[in-house]
Amino acid sequence: MKSIIVIGAQWGDEGKGKIVDIYSEFADTIVRSTGGNNAGHTLVVRGEKFIFHLIPSGILHPGKKCVIANGVVVDPKVLLAEVDRLRERGYLKDHAQLKVGLLANIIMPYHIVLDRAREEKLGSRKIGTTARGIGPCYEDKIARTGIRACDLIHPDTFAEKLAANLDLKNFLLKHYYGAEEISFQSCLEEYTGYGERLKPYLIDTSSFLNEEINRGSKVLFEGAQGTLLDIDHGTYPFVTSSNTTAGGACTGSGVGPTKISGVIGVSKAYATRVGGGPFPTELFDEEGQLIRDRGNEYGSTTGRPRRCGWFDAPVVRYAHRLNHLAGIALTKLDVLSGLSRIKVCIGYDVGGTKRDEVPLSLPEFEAAKPVYEQVEGWKEDITTAKAFGDLPKAAQKYVRLLEEVSGVEVTLVSVGPERNQTIVRRNPFRS
Repeated sequence: MKSIIVIGAQWGDEGKGKIVDIYSEFADTIVRSTGGNNAGHTLVVRGEKFIFHLIPSGILHPGKKCVIANGVVVDPKVLLAEVDRLRERGYLKDHAQLKVGLLANIIMPYHIVLDRAREEKLGSRKIGTTARGIGPCYEDKIARTGIRACDLIHPDTFAEKLAANLDLKNFLLKHYYGAEEISFQSCLEEYTGYGERLKPYLIDTSSFLNEEINRGSKVLFEGAQGTLLDIDHGTYPFVTSSNTTAGGACTGSGVGPTKISGVIGVSKAYATRVGGGPFPTELFDEEGQLIRDRGNEYGSTTGRPRRCGWFDAPVVRYAHRLNHLAGIALTKLDVLSGLSRIKVCIGYDVGGTKRDEVPLSLPEFEAAKPVYEQVEGWKEDITTAKAFGDLPKAAQKYVRLLEEVSGVEVTLVSVGPERNQTIVRRNPFRS
């Protein structure tokens, strides 16, 4: 396979950063296609912790080309801070390693203020966004009033668009939300400065990626969030503002679907969710807190505690249907070590009716009660396992059960946070 998409098969936070980092060794180019800095990818390399919000984690591999494509909404302040941190730590020494789409929409200060003000006004009905301005930026993009990366390097065009946008945004901020208005002049100066700093990275990323693929390069597409947060197919309205499924990687990057070789879904050995929305297997007891603490289930972007629960097979089956998964990269299996028994949701009871599929109606999904299959746990520490056969028999049996109930082969098993704490059963770039 030459072009691989890695996506989240649950509600995001599945550990895609580590999986992308591992697969990046075999790729030439790594691409972010959708989302924004609401996505946080955490990985540990030789004891050193890295958190990425916009730049693909493949940047840690020398000589790899990393692309932030047109479908991403970019906060230039966050991106440039990420660039500076990497350079301080000895990475990204060559500007040519990073490429940013000229047509990527830019998150402006009013997007962030509006995001926060809106969530506050919704009160108990809030979505649970990261308040990073992602949704409002995508709204402007769809309304065709967005400011794009190419505008920042054309001051006259930028000034005209900014003035038109602030006319409406400041009215909303002042008269509807009671918030402080955004200064035109300070915003113009600040973001023109960002444009100058971004200029060396800005290119036609669609043209670049297609040329890479046509000349035989191996391209890895790094997904953001998870399938159940997709704007069209997720648990609406408790979703993100972009297409988090495999199709979104194509539209966001400008690469045709026939050029994609396969899709790998990333799933935890249990399930987590951040923010509001249905979560049938959620645990509210000590076991849930144990999983949260052992798995360090606190957002890398916000620090918010994640909701934790048992593995939900209908969710992963749904992700398989939407993305046609060629395999599952299973993360955090080590977190379950020591539990005497482990549950797996194999279906739902909705009003007395057995359901094998994810209910598309939000009220039905919220009313769904999990139907569990229970298996024996294992006590052994598995963090040093190098091959699948090194795992305790109970852990092997658990992984095989997940394959059976999800309908997808588990091609990788993560047994710890470090890069080398990984069992690769089948490498998609060598399949």
